[in-house]
Amino acid sequence: MRLTGAALSLALAFASPALAEAFLLSSAIDCDLASDCYIQQYVDSDPSPATSDFTCSTLSYDGHKGTDFALPNRSEIARNVRVLASAAGRVKGVRDGMADVSYSKETADEVAGRECGNGVVIEHGDGWETQYCHLKQGSVVVKPGQKIWRGQEIGFVGQSGKAAFPHVHLSVRKDGKVIDPFDPDGVTNCAAAGDSTLWKVRPDYRPGGLIGAGFAPEIPEFDDIKAGSAAVQTLPANAPALVIWGYLFGSQPDDTLTLSINGLQGVVIADDVTLTKAQAQSFRAIGKKRRGKLWPAGRYSGVVTLTRGLEILGQKNIHIEVR
Repeated sequence: MRLTGAALSLALAFASPALAEAFLLSSAIDCDLASDCYIQQYVDSDPSPATSDFTCSTLSYDGHKGTDFALPNRSEIARNVRVLASAAGRVKGVRDGMADVSYSKETADEVAGRECGNGVVIEHGDGWETQYCHLKQGSVVVKPGQKIWRGQEIGFVGQSGKAAFPHVHLSVRKDGKVIDPFDPDGVTNCAAAGDSTLWKVRPDYRPGGLIGAGFAPEIPEFDDIKAGSAAVQTLPANAPALVIWGYLFGSQPDDTLTLSINGLQGVVIADDVTLTKAQAQSFRAIGKKRRGKLWPAGRYSGVVTLTRGLEILGQKNIHIEVR
């Protein structure tokens, strides 16, 4: 599955250490990157048709020119999560009025030439520039020529333009050339941390994890999971099945997803699912069909855990009431 961000016709290039020291950024999104949101994709550091983020992993796609700060699902757009200016400067340009829709082949013509969607470009002096894409329709609150301070609200996270999921795409440029804020010197050493950074406080690198988890009366549709409408809080005792699902990002071959449901009488179902390929986003589910008898009423618990080798990449504990 390939996820798309802002389409910018710029060549991939890098800053020198001196440039990196002169310009620092703060987060472009007002949320907790460990729980409320996450980074789905980074700048593609591989100039060949292959893909690599700055750690030599696969959280990018060929030619991606920014950092994607993502919300868990489309329903989160309604929360009006703020997009923040990553550095002080002056607004160079804005666009608003484009609808928040999932990008597809059917909508490609509608966004041609406007792939960034609703967005803002800010100039910071000395050739530095940041661009913020895919903002929520009607949310942009700044104007061209306006002075901006670091952390100032410029709009809300949306899914306008060429965006397959709700996020703000942050592009950083120096003299018109794309810079990876996680690796401004362009020396990819396949390490998650290093001295080269444009961040005042560098966001932790998550190589993959759980976006969400939930219960359902049947295997849900993936689009319902991405929309935020798949999980239910209660189920009737005559529900056809008890299903638990996990929504993942950055999965790799041989990752293990462990899913389990426990009820008043003990384990209802538990299983380990071994993943077979790298995927930007995916989901897996297991369940048990009801056969004859009603489900015992009460509180059921579920656990979804994603592991890579010995490392736990994410775990979610959830509950549901059967009535």
